[in-house]
Amino acid sequence: MLPPVGAAALALACAEFVRSGFYGAYLTQVVDTQFGLPVTAAAGAWTAHFVADTLMRGPAGALVLRLGLRPAMVGGALLSAGALALLLLPISVWVLIAAAVLHGLGFAALWPGTLSLVTEAAREGYQGRALTLVTTSVMGLSGLGFFVFGALAARGDSFALGLAQGLLLLSLVLTLAVPRRLALATPAGAEAASAARPRSFVAGLLPLLPAAFMQTLTLTLLGPWLFRIAPQMGLSYWGLVGLLVVGGGVAYGLMPLTGRFADRGRARTGVMLGYALVSAGFVGFALTPAPWLLYGLALVAGLGYAFLTPGWAALVSQVLPPAQRPAAWGILMTAENAGLTLGPLVGALALKQAGVPGPFMVGAVLAALTASGYVVFRRAFHAAST
Repeated sequence: MLPPVGAAALALACAEFVRSGFYGAYLTQVVDTQFGLPVTAAAGAWTAHFVADTLMRGPAGALVLRLGLRPAMVGGALLSAGALALLLLPISVWVLIAAAVLHGLGFAALWPGTLSLVTEAAREGYQGRALTLVTTSVMGLSGLGFFVFGALAARGDSFALGLAQGLLLLSLVLTLAVPRRLALATPAGAEAASAARPRSFVAGLLPLLPAAFMQTLTLTLLGPWLFRIAPQMGLSYWGLVGLLVVGGGVAYGLMPLTGRFADRGRARTGVMLGYALVSAGFVGFALTPAPWLLYGLALVAGLGYAFLTPGWAALVSQVLPPAQRPAAWGILMTAENAGLTLGPLVGALALKQAGVPGPFMVGAVLAALTASGYVVFRRAFHAAST
């Protein structure tokens, strides 16, 4: 039997594999041919799912505290599987939208539940690295799901839908292996913490919200437009792929070292350095230099994310009281989803108004402002952790 942390992480990975692949790559290709619905229904399902997930993240974290970890995660996984099962029946646009909403509501419990368990189970001083390992692994499988379901759309049958249903049922079974409750978030402990330190929770949470919002916004304001603007920067398709490999390789390769840096009491510094380096890299991209220089700038931006990702994870585990982390993760992930949703729109507006340099300059300014905020308001973190 898998250890509880492994079971929770794998349950989340299965759910993310399905979610990214089904809504992002599969449904958009087959909604008219297989389901007999207009193409706009796929966009509506995507929006409905992510809005429901975003709005439910905070309440889902609170449910982990109130009901317990296992009931909240099992309930969420069961609702997700049941929602997608509706698509095995003859459907209309409204049934598709309702299924997407129910799927989003159920999915919302898996992230805060898993991250709370990982934080609690990790050895003292290793929380940032543990969270980074789990989140990057899960998101890697999420990306794989996009490509797998995108390829399965060409089959023209219901195999992909059956695969999605099977993975969600596997996710449900895996959630049965998580502990009933978090040891540091029992009802008595949560009530005592809420009564004794209400200001500590708010004081610790508020300074984290900008980083939660900005780390997804700075990624998604560029991501959807990279292949469109690459030729104007002198990059071919494979040149852009190579650029992304360089930046991603630096980020992932250095995370064990930068994670150790963050876990040793330097989490806020790691976040600050990360945003400063990301800002510097984006400024360089905005100047549209020679293609060979772009790879050096990718190293700078990758180093920034190497500091930012584990620094952010360690900051949450160090600042917030343990008994309140599930609710906090839910609220913080609502902010992250808001950045994920608004990023492509901000990037599109910047690209339209200022051309290729636009999204990079907007990202650079936002990252610099966030880095500056963690310097100016550094006392807020000391107040929250004491």
